[in-house]
This record gives sequence, structure tokens and C-alpha cells, in this order.
Amino acid sequence: MSIELKERGRFDPLKVFLKVTAAYLLSFFPTFKGDKKIVLVGGNLGEKYEDNAAVFHKYLIANHQDKVTAYWMYDPKKSYAHDKQLANAVPLGSFRNYRLFFKADYSFHGHSLMYDIAPSVDKFLFLNRKTIITHVSHGIEGFKRILIQKEDVPLLARTDYFNCASEYEKDLKLNQWKIPENKLIVTGFPRFDRFQTNKPAPQVRKILMMMTWREWLFDLTEEEFVESDYFNNTLGLVSHEGIRKLISENDLHMRVALHPFMRKFEKHFTGLDHPESGIEFQDFNHASIEKAIVENDMLLTDITSVSWDFLYLNKPIIFNMFDKEEYMARRGTYLSLDTDLYGYKADSLEEVYQYLKKIVEENITTNEWYPKAPLYIDYFDQNNCERLAKHVIGI
Repeated sequence: MSIELKERGRFDPLKVFLKVTAAYLLSFFPTFKGDKKIVLVGGNLGEKYEDNAAVFHKYLIANHQDKVTAYWMYDPKKSYAHDKQLANAVPLGSFRNYRLFFKADYSFHGHSLMYDIAPSVDKFLFLNRKTIITHVSHGIEGFKRILIQKEDVPLLARTDYFNCASEYEKDLKLNQWKIPENKLIVTGFPRFDRFQTNKPAPQVRKILMMMTWREWLFDLTEEEFVESDYFNNTLGLVSHEGIRKLISENDLHMRVALHPFMRKFEKHFTGLDHPESGIEFQDFNHASIEKAIVENDMLLTDITSVSWDFLYLNKPIIFNMFDKEEYMARRGTYLSLDTDLYGYKADSLEEVYQYLKKIVEENITTNEWYPKAPLYIDYFDQNNCERLAKHVIGI
């Protein structure tokens, strides 16, 4: 996880030290909790209640409240925990957050232990030898080589389990990430429990456009970002005369969802949509990726992890890797962008238009690469949360 994803200065070192010290000392005093285990769950840097971690938290709340107390760690600057009235929601960086960390029997995080479960945990992790820590991941690994920062090393070493969607992913984490095999568990991804597999729409009417993030964009000035390939490709897609005409004449709707990590530059996308043509940007603060996956009939993307969900559902995908050379040079992939994509490969805006036209005119509603799904996903039974809970917690 890139350190730029969260401003480290937001947590005052002295306040953190005092909270952690008090929480650690109090952790030696017994508290009555009956036979229930304490489980901490967090993901998306605490900014959203989505993805594997959130789905697993919902599962524990719905099915195992008699055995565990499952807490959700959230960013106190965000209102969603209050708006959704999330059960057992705890603000990241609070005294309660740190006290629960030292009391917890288990923790499950989707991105980073440091940003999902306890801020600045890399400084005091050695004090906690009790909690069984599990990384439930974000999406299936393949299109982004892992970035290991200095502060990540002790966190990865301390993590007890790394959940995998499949034997393919287990092999990748074993040989590429160098994770010991005894820490790798293949129980499937909780996020897939939200859907029934192979559920394409009867007709492509709604298109989701979503691009992933790039860490090298974070330090750009406003002027530099507007000149970037990322911004100009997005601008080119929503302004392409052929795409706009195709969408308008066929009464389609294309919703553009900016990646959460691109919030810094959100203002530059304001006003780029064309509602009269059926192209609209989703409200950043209220957009639900889960809802977008269900409601939209196909995906236009570069290599965002949401593409795995569309493959799981057997929905069409157009991959538009507009900065392939730069991406490979700066980050790299495990899968080949030439041979391993599970959708139409469009190298230019014109190719995006031609593939979109093909899908619409030929009424293509399924993903012809759907037979490749079992290569990357082992389970299609909606029991991923159950397997994860049984393997790690024993319930």
C-alpha cells in the first residue's frame, strides 16, 4: 500500500502515543465479555463500507453474534457509519480503537493493517502478540504488482493469514510475494457472496466506466494532472462523438465512477459529463460500487479490480489500457495485458467505440471469456464468508 494514500500527519504522534500507552496498560485488566470473541474488521482505509472486509463484517453480524462481537473500523471524517447505522462502528485513531486492538482475538483487513485497523500500528505492533491477523485482500491479484513500503515489512511478517480467491492466487502470493505457504488459505473472496454467478443482463442498457488509480499521479500539481494521460483519456472517452452518439441514439446510459483514491482531482472532472447524451459522473461521496456492479450491464475499464466482479457475473467488459507502457514501467503486472485479459482489448479510443458499437448492434449480453473464470476463481457457491470464518475463527 502506497504511503501517499493517507496523510500520516493527520494523527498527532503524541496523542497516538498517549492513547496507545493507556490502551495497552488497560488491556491487562480483565473485562467481562462472556464467551464471545472480539473481531475487528476494516477496509478501504476506513472511508467506505464496501468490498471483502465489509461483506465479511455483515456476515459475522448476521450469522454469528452469539459467538463473536464484530467491530467495524471507520474514518471519523466520513459520515457513512452513522448514516448506515453500522453495528459496532469504531472511529479509527480513537482510544476505543486502540484498546480494542489490544483486546481483539481476531482482525481482518482489506488494504492495510495500518490504515484499516489501527493508525500507526507499525510503531507498536510488537506489543500485540495475541490477535490473529488476516489479510482478506481487495481484489484478485494479477494486474498490479505489490508495492512493499518499509513500514509494510513488519506488518506482513506479523500477519497470520492471507486469504486467496483461488489456487492461482495462492501460487502468486507464494512465489511472487514470498508469503510462507502455511499462511495462505484458499477460502474464496467474501465480495463474491454478494452475487449469484453467471447473471448477465437481458440487454446492455447501462454501462459502468471505471478506471483504477495510479500512485504516480498523487504528487502531480493540478496543472500536471490536467496534462496527464489519465485525465485526457477520460476526457476523450466521455467526449468521443461516436460514443456519445451511440449512447444517445440507443437510449443507453454510461455512468462514470471515479476511483476513491482519485478524490484529490475530483474537481477537474466536474462538468465533463453529457447528461443529454446519457453520460453522467456518479456522485463520488454517495456512489456504491456494489450497487453499480449490480445495476450496470457491462464495464468499460483499464484494469480495475471491479472487472473480476463483472467476469463473475458473465457481463461484457472492454479493457482500455491507455497508458500500457508507462504502467508496465512504473508498476507492472503479473498477468499479461496482451493475452490474459477476459474482455475486449481496446488500445485506442476508436477501438473502444468500435467494440461498444459491436456489443450494442449485435446485442451481446454475455462475456465470451467467462469460461476463463475458473482459472482465477475457485468458488462460485456464495459460501466464501462461511469458509473464511470457519478456517480462521473456527465458527
